[in-house]
Amino acid sequence: MEPANKQQLIELLRAAHWRQILDSDSLAMLEGALQFSEMQARDVMIPRSQMVVVGLDDSPEEFLPIIIKSAHSRFPVIGESRDEIVGILLAKDVLHWRPAGRPRGEWREEESHFSLRENLRPALFIPESKRLNVLLKEFRSSRNHIAIVVDEYGGVAGMVTIEDVLEQIVGDIEDEHDLEEGLILRHTAIRHTVKAVTTLEEFNEYFASSLAEGGVDTVGGLVIRRLGHMPMRGETIEIDRFRFKVLRADNRRVYLMQVNVLPLDGDRGFVSSQGD
Repeated sequence: MEPANKQQLIELLRAAHWRQILDSDSLAMLEGALQFSEMQARDVMIPRSQMVVVGLDDSPEEFLPIIIKSAHSRFPVIGESRDEIVGILLAKDVLHWRPAGRPRGEWREEESHFSLRENLRPALFIPESKRLNVLLKEFRSSRNHIAIVVDEYGGVAGMVTIEDVLEQIVGDIEDEHDLEEGLILRHTAIRHTVKAVTTLEEFNEYFASSLAEGGVDTVGGLVIRRLGHMPMRGETIEIDRFRFKVLRADNRRVYLMQVNVLPLDGDRGFVSSQGD
């Protein structure tokens, strides 16, 4: 029998997976493509509070460390507040600039002759309700890779990149700044990046901890179970002596988390919140 609606089509695809006609990755991609047109910019955007921005009046000495630390390729440039996006700065537009004969620690704006205003690209503004399939077409036609999401009052709600959009179909897209090998990346003694598929056994062995949850095998599963829902990007939770912050997630799974080791000050339990 031919499927009469989208849900029946998904069930047919899942049956094909059960009969080993489709592998798991193909099934996930097809389901993502079918659900793609129903999703809106608000569902995948990076919240305003987590946007990495550059100030219009910042000197190169001020904004270059931001560019280097974040390792992004595009940055919203703001005026007096995050509600005033005046354009987009591409990291590659700064690559040609370097004060001649000056050590990096002694860069000064008056010697650099780099004008942030002259290197701004136009910003693309979209409403929170913009559907992802329409946005992807817009990205392709305008050759933009980033859009600023505004709410019904015209304030900035967040931003969305073409990578955020494509990940809803193909899943997590890792780049050279993601974890290339292994499951846990140590930044400092306190801060680590951990893949959600890391097993609790591997996590406990690395951190000398004893996290456990009945019926749960992975760190991502533990966070979802304790929260009681599929977390959004930026959502945090404290479990035992760790603070977990979701770095990458979609409506189907969690991919990447930041794990901070908390001070040993007794039984902390856990709390859930948005942001840090």
